[in-house]
Amino acid sequence: MGAGHAHHGHGAHAARDHHHGDAGIRAFAWVTLLNLAYTVLEAAYGFATNSLALLSDALHNFGDVLGLALAWGAAVIARRAPTERHTYGWRRATLLSPLANAIVLAGFSGALAWEAVRRFTAPPDVPGIPIMVVAGIGIFVNLGAAWFMHGGHDDLNRRGAFLHLMADAAVSLAAVLAGAGMLAFGWEWLDPLTALLVGVVVAVSAFGLLRDSFNAAMDAVPRNIDQAQVRDFLASCPGVAAVHHVHIWSLGAGEIAMTAHLVRPDATDHDMFIDALTEDLNERFGINHPTLQIEHGSACEHDAHDRAPHH
Repeated sequence: MGAGHAHHGHGAHAARDHHHGDAGIRAFAWVTLLNLAYTVLEAAYGFATNSLALLSDALHNFGDVLGLALAWGAAVIARRAPTERHTYGWRRATLLSPLANAIVLAGFSGALAWEAVRRFTAPPDVPGIPIMVVAGIGIFVNLGAAWFMHGGHDDLNRRGAFLHLMADAAVSLAAVLAGAGMLAFGWEWLDPLTALLVGVVVAVSAFGLLRDSFNAAMDAVPRNIDQAQVRDFLASCPGVAAVHHVHIWSLGAGEIAMTAHLVRPDATDHDMFIDALTEDLNERFGINHPTLQIEHGSACEHDAHDRAPHH
């Protein structure tokens, strides 16, 4: 038996990744601070006007500030160099951060919905103009912050932040419309109704992020990769008679790892084969951290035991 592993890009590729990492961290920093400033403003006006719509949106935004701070911290931590103990570095922080973010948002959505339902029986008298003005500012703040996050949808960390910011903009628009309805028609029930809608929006966005981040944390195959296609591609490679022990998982933002055992009974060009296959896996599937084990015979049983189950 022989074993080989993939090589990784250096030089220009490393410099480009470093540049993208700096840009991503700066984006998180600006967006977090911008949202924190707006959250304080919105909460202050919410208390001053006794508006649950503003307070609920402020609470929602505060949840996102926590999530963005987690994502910011994760982006910084993920750049720590590998060590003898943490051989992959701390890149998984970008997978655990969205999981924590989703759990926080889910908790907030329940609290908002509960308070909104309680207020339906006796909605307070809330002035419409301050709600419209403050929520209108929120639309621009959140759209501007989302613009900082755009273009990073292959990064679950940035994708989570982008989706929440777009949801925030929609929620702020709903608050503007609620303020207009209260101002024009005196419909005070629009205030708790808007807060209830905020809770629903938060719950829906949190569920999607919770599902994806939980799967990533549990080493599931990334959603954009079809494992059957990868297995078929490996089986079609020159000299490959059988494929087994295929595992594909996310190491962190933009990094996908894979292990596979390839049976090549008659081939002797293993080094050239591994180099070419490494490039193909990256170009076809975005798998940029493969470890490929080459076997000469089909009777290898060294991994066929209960402590190392595999598909």
